[in-house]
Amino acid sequence: MTDQTPPGYRALTEKTVPAYLDGLAAIRQRLGGTPADWRVAEVGDGNLNMVFLVDGPEGAVCVKQSLPYVRSFGEAWRMPLERAYFENCYWSAVGPHVPGLAPALYHYEPSLFCIVMEKLAPHIILRRGLIAGTRYPLIAKHVGDYVARACFHTSDLGQPFDDKLDDMAIFAKNHPLIRITVELVFADPYRVMERNRWTGPQLDATAAELRADSALKAAASRMGHRFLTAPQALIHGDLHSGSVMVTESDSRVIDSEFAFYGPIGFDTGAFIANLLLSYFAQPGHATKENDRIAYRAWILEQIPIFWNTFRDGFLTLWRTQAKGDAYPTNLFTSAADEAALEKEREAFIDSVFADTIGFAGCKMIRRLFGFAHVADFDSIKDADMRAGCEKNALALARMMLVEPHRFKKIDDLLKAARDQNTDS
Repeated sequence: MTDQTPPGYRALTEKTVPAYLDGLAAIRQRLGGTPADWRVAEVGDGNLNMVFLVDGPEGAVCVKQSLPYVRSFGEAWRMPLERAYFENCYWSAVGPHVPGLAPALYHYEPSLFCIVMEKLAPHIILRRGLIAGTRYPLIAKHVGDYVARACFHTSDLGQPFDDKLDDMAIFAKNHPLIRITVELVFADPYRVMERNRWTGPQLDATAAELRADSALKAAASRMGHRFLTAPQALIHGDLHSGSVMVTESDSRVIDSEFAFYGPIGFDTGAFIANLLLSYFAQPGHATKENDRIAYRAWILEQIPIFWNTFRDGFLTLWRTQAKGDAYPTNLFTSAADEAALEKEREAFIDSVFADTIGFAGCKMIRRLFGFAHVADFDSIKDADMRAGCEKNALALARMMLVEPHRFKKIDDLLKAARDQNTDS
C-alpha cells in the first residue's frame, strides 16, 4: 500500500461528476434524463473524502471518493486512497446481514477509489439532530440491532473460521487508518502533539494534568492493546454520531473506511461515547425557551436502549444462528450442556460490556483533547460554558478508564453520568 497517487486517478469535481456517471449505464438510468439535467453538490464535511449528491429527473445517488490527503491539512498529510476499497469490502461483507440499516451500494470504481451509493434523503447526520434537540425514537434500537448483526455474523460464532481468516487478511492491510485510530484515540491526547487542541486557556491546566496522569495513560494504553489484539469481529471502527444518518423512522450507518477485525466493544463504546458527549454538551445549547433538561434525560435513556438491543440481539443470534467454529453447536446437546453454554454467552457479553466502558472513555477523551473534536462542543460559542461541559465529560471518561469496577451494568453508567453532569 502506498500514498502515491496511481495512474488513472483523478479527483472528481462538481463539474466532472456528471460526465463520469454518464459512463455508467445503470446509474444513468437511475438518474434519468441527461447529464445536463443533473444537479451536483459537494457536501463532504469530514477530513478524508469528497462526497457529491447528485439529483436527476428520475432518482438520485451519492458519490464518495477518497482523496490522497487529509482535507484539513492538504498535501502536508498524505493519505492512501485504498480506504474506499476497504469501505466497499466492508459493505460487501456486512451489507447482507443489515438490510435497511445501511445505504445500498450501486457501483465501485477501483481506478478512482470511488463508491456510488444510495442518496439518503431526507436523512440528516445524527450529530446535527442531537445538537438541534431533535428526538429520534428508533435510533438506539436501530444502531444496537446493526452492531449485533454486523458483528455476530462476522465473528467466529457466526461464520466458519476459514471465511473469517480470509476476510481478516483483507482488512489487515487497512493499517494506515488503523494507525490513525491507534495514535489519535489511545496515544495523542496523553502526550504533547502539535495537532492536539482543546478549549484554551480554560482547559490548559487540565490538558497538562491529563498528560501527567500516569494511571489514566496506563488505562488508555491497556485499551489500545486490547484494540490491537482482539480480532473478535469485523467492526465498523468509527461508529460515532457523525456516521449515522437518520429520520424519525429510519436510521442508516455510513462511513466504514476504518473497518477491520477488532473488539466488538470498540463499536458499542464509540456509539455510547458520542451519546454521552451529546448529553454533556446540552447545557451549552440551552436557551431561555428550552433548558434542554428533558432532552438531556432523553439522550441518556437511549444508552440502555442501545446496549440492551445489542445485547439481546447478539445473544439471540448466537442461540439461533450459530454457524461458526467457536462453541460448535453439536458439542452442546444435553440440558446441562446448554446451561453451561448459556453461562459462556453471558460471560462473553459481560466482557464486551467491560470493553465498551473502556473504549467509550478513550473515545470521549480523544474528542476533548485530541485532533478531531465534535460539533456538539465546538458549536457552543461561550468558551467558559463549553469548557465546563467538557470538564464534566472528562471526569466521567476518566472514571470509566481508571475505575472500571464501578461499572458492572449499564445503569451504573447512567448514574455516574447524572452525578457528573453538574451545572456548567
